[in-house]
Amino acid sequence: MMPATALLPEGISTEILLAELRRLCWGAADILLAYGRGEQPPHGFPKALSVDEGGDGPVSAADLAVNQWLLEGLAQAFPTAGWTLLSEETAKQQLTPGVPLAAEWLWILDPLDGTKDFLQGTGEYAVHLALLHRDALVLGVVLLPALEELWFGVLGGGASLASVPASAIGQAWCEDRSGRQSPARLSQRRALDELVLVASRNHRDQRLEQLLAALALGDTKAIGSVGGKVATILRGETDLYISLSGTSAPKDWDMAAPEAVLRAAGGAFSHADGRALSYNDGDVRQAGCLIASHGPSHADLCARAAAAMAQIDPGFAL
Repeated sequence: MMPATALLPEGISTEILLAELRRLCWGAADILLAYGRGEQPPHGFPKALSVDEGGDGPVSAADLAVNQWLLEGLAQAFPTAGWTLLSEETAKQQLTPGVPLAAEWLWILDPLDGTKDFLQGTGEYAVHLALLHRDALVLGVVLLPALEELWFGVLGGGASLASVPASAIGQAWCEDRSGRQSPARLSQRRALDELVLVASRNHRDQRLEQLLAALALGDTKAIGSVGGKVATILRGETDLYISLSGTSAPKDWDMAAPEAVLRAAGGAFSHADGRALSYNDGDVRQAGCLIASHGPSHADLCARAAAAMAQIDPGFAL
């Protein structure tokens, strides 16, 4: 079975990169699952699960262990790749506000998206890896350890996976530990009053409630972590996710990998005014009204959301 072909640095094949990403991701899953069970994690990491409150919330030993595992693994596997590695845990040391990183090839990693869910034991957490070329998404990986799902998205793919139909944009598929692959299955729902929203458990305010009332959608499902939410769209369980925030917005590492996988599957992810999400632009915040969807109703959703926000909060920057 041939893997999708991605645009990669010279000398790196898609097949070898995907093999290394599988190894690193399932290793990360083992680390997180061990910490979650209170067991000794593999690969020499300490057993104690300490939690500190950082500037953006709780940081656990599990975050730091997976961060080290991924950064060292990518660096050792591809020592001459010439790419830059940025993660949530290293951002404060690497980034200067207002200044993009000077990187032709850039990995954006979140070693543990949904730390609160991880600490609460809900299982609704994820690991994100996204590769950008000149700040455009090329590849996304979303790992859901508790569900043993590993989602890949290759944008602008060439060769096809035998069992995964390619869209005009790219290819997206899910793997289990055995390597068995299954394609994304976006839902066939179209009417707005039939669409199922996937929403946050912990990040909902009055403006969002007003927006959802104005959209008059169908059912709602609550899931932690952006990667987990987008995975429900990829499985066809839900149809859209809305992020509505200002200064306390999600960051590049929350959105990059889920966006890559969703768009590769034929879905859509944009601001409500139609603008594309921007990465490595000097501001890691993904603020505004962001809509991820299965695609067919996206333009209508964006138009209605923009009109509703003009009434709900006229000064809100979409």
